[in-house]
Amino acid sequence: MKRILYILLVALAWGMTAQAQPKAEFDKKTHQFGTILWKNPATVTFKITNSGDKPLVISNITTSCGCTEADWTKTPIAPGASGTITTTYDAKALGRFQKSIGVYCNAEYRPIYLSIRGEVTADPKKALVLPYQIGDIKLDKDVIEFDDANKGDKPFVEILVANTSDKNYQPVLMHLPPYLSAEATPAVLPKEGYGKIKVTLDTEKLPKFGVTQATVYLSRFLGDKVGEENAIPVSAVLLPDFSQLSQTELQNPPAIELSTTDLNVVGVPAMGKKSQNIVIKNVGKRNLEITDVQVFDPSVGVHLKKHVLKPGAKTNLKVTVYGSQLKNQKRTPRIMIITNDPNRPKMIVNVKATSK
Repeated sequence: MKRILYILLVALAWGMTAQAQPKAEFDKKTHQFGTILWKNPATVTFKITNSGDKPLVISNITTSCGCTEADWTKTPIAPGASGTITTTYDAKALGRFQKSIGVYCNAEYRPIYLSIRGEVTADPKKALVLPYQIGDIKLDKDVIEFDDANKGDKPFVEILVANTSDKNYQPVLMHLPPYLSAEATPAVLPKEGYGKIKVTLDTEKLPKFGVTQATVYLSRFLGDKVGEENAIPVSAVLLPDFSQLSQTELQNPPAIELSTTDLNVVGVPAMGKKSQNIVIKNVGKRNLEITDVQVFDPSVGVHLKKHVLKPGAKTNLKVTVYGSQLKNQKRTPRIMIITNDPNRPKMIVNVKATSK
């Protein structure tokens, strides 16, 4: 009997230990650079989210050769929060490449491997294969996004630019808001030339926590004007500052819980609308404050009944999809919710909608 009781206690202890642990989830484990120009380093950022219930710590990163460098989030990643692993390939060797990045963390007893692939060419014509086009200029991005920035950070995004015109071209971003700066390298691209625009965010100049959106415009030629054809949307997410919270407040936080983070709305009338509710609940120990709700697509509208929830309280977020706007969608609409939950200050809801 004692032996059976001992086995049961050991099994129970093991089960509790197995449940309470960090868990690493990546937005992707492989990145395909495509064709890049010789001696033009290429950079990619992998997002890592802790879906467990203990802090996730990345202890080390290794790369398969000296041609690849990596940087990562050095501080513990709280449950529900995200960090980044940024990898740069120096592009000094011609030809195809495939490199691995080993991630050592406390979620696994062995490294988790990421990989980058692509081809380095010295022929500018091959490197001009970029997916987006504004006039005679090709780009590798048609939006600029700064996710999960903290006050004092100065993150940057690089846009690859290719000149397919028959004249020299000077890459310029027009109508930059005060919190953005841009620098083109080289300053002038010759015919079939290839370069980058580095866009830097100054978080100290952002007007508020949560989401700030703007539009910048790529100049296609000297004296160009702004318009829908050369518009590039910009979004920046400044996370709330929890550095002033006491130890008691950190140990007894509010906690947001959503009924779903993937909303499927089917059968939307072509010239009508259809609504569904997402239930938001505070499963924490202090009042949950919903400070911002932002939508990233004109086909979706939201209405929130309550912005402050006591522990155990619920509210509905009404999501409405407009059928007349569905045909203009470029990507899956997203809803971003910003709260005072220090473990999940930002929640994303993906909205998948189809017409009748």
